Amino acid sequence: MQAKLSTMFQSLQVRNYRLFASGQLIKLIGVWMMFIAQDWLVLELSDNSATALGVVTACQFTPVLLLTLFSGRLADRYDKRVLLFAANTFWTVLALVMSLLVLTDLVRLWHVFAFAALLGVANAVETPVRQAFVSELVGTPLLPNALSLNAAVFNSARIVGPAVAGLAIAAFDVGPVFLFTAVSSIAPLVNVVRMRTAELQRDALPPRDERASAKVVDGLRYVWRRPDLLLPMAVMSVIGMSLFNFQLTLAALAKTVFNTGAASFGLFSTALAVGALGGALSGTGRRSRPSVWLVLGAAVGCASFGTLVGFASTYWLVVALLVPTGFFMVFFAQAANQRVQLGVDAAFRGRVMALWVLVFLGTNPVGAPLIGWVAEHFGAGASIWMGGLISLATALIALTWQLRRSGARLRFRVLPMPRFYVTSTDC
Repeated sequence: MQAKLSTMFQSLQVRNYRLFASGQLIKLIGVWMMFIAQDWLVLELSDNSATALGVVTACQFTPVLLLTLFSGRLADRYDKRVLLFAANTFWTVLALVMSLLVLTDLVRLWHVFAFAALLGVANAVETPVRQAFVSELVGTPLLPNALSLNAAVFNSARIVGPAVAGLAIAAFDVGPVFLFTAVSSIAPLVNVVRMRTAELQRDALPPRDERASAKVVDGLRYVWRRPDLLLPMAVMSVIGMSLFNFQLTLAALAKTVFNTGAASFGLFSTALAVGALGGALSGTGRRSRPSVWLVLGAAVGCASFGTLVGFASTYWLVVALLVPTGFFMVFFAQAANQRVQLGVDAAFRGRVMALWVLVFLGTNPVGAPLIGWVAEHFGAGASIWMGGLISLATALIALTWQLRRSGARLRFRVLPMPRFYVTSTDC
């Protein structure tokens, strides 16, 4: 057990990564608390409108759609550590201003929309840079472990944040939650400054004229010529748009279908995050590039359980189903992320990861308003199971295409344990 735990948390032995992960954990707990408070505030200001929730989600992710590819170009041209510091500083200032508006009772719905949009700008710059920066913290051998621990950090915060936020909103209202977010976002700033740049595993920046030639379109062409990168991105774009809207759909499900309070809404998010943490930790022992079959199998599992959540008719059945849904959701996303990161050339890493962030997060502005509209007119459950069925169809189509392309066959074995397996091992 000691050896297994040592392997599971191996990246934490690297000082710079330890600083990075601890700063992210503190910040993300505040971020998830803020997401719960923001959704609750929107419902209060809009008379329980699921469409308004969809609009605020679209405002938050539209900058990701518009700016992420250019942020990837920045990551390939400039010092990622400096870019992270600048983006997190902008985030801290935004969170502080928003907390003051809420605490003084001056906040209006349009303030929340504007805050979400500016928050999206910070995310559009910070996320692809942060994704590409991990390889400089630990190097390629530990990269799969570090990426899995990143997901574990994210989902640990996702467990703690919503649970604490639900109790805090019930006890103190939403204002103090926004203030805590502003304070917690200082942690990554401090830890980025404390990093030892001499221990970063990176090459020196290329000459200025060579950096200037790093174009966004070159990154797009690179991915287009790589089916092994293109397939997981294509599947993620559809699932991200149609199913990964639980921030919106669970809020609507809790308040409009089961008529629960903020604390019960937080339990939905916590159940999803408990499973997600398990999915993240299950990949920490991985030391090689995941196969395409692992990625597609996880996508089928994610879509199947997501569909069942939408059809669930009781509160506690939803809570129970959200655990495996969260597991497969993160297991799929993490396996796809690792397949992309471990298959890309270092010179294109920033731009390729920017494209990954675009398909992972940038599809939300397209899907969120539509999902919100479906939830408002046909019910929150319908918005979930419809997205689940679309995702399941996409995953099965991608699996069929890959089987035909590779000449492999899918088999089912009953003993010693029932499971599907692929007869070909050349992919």
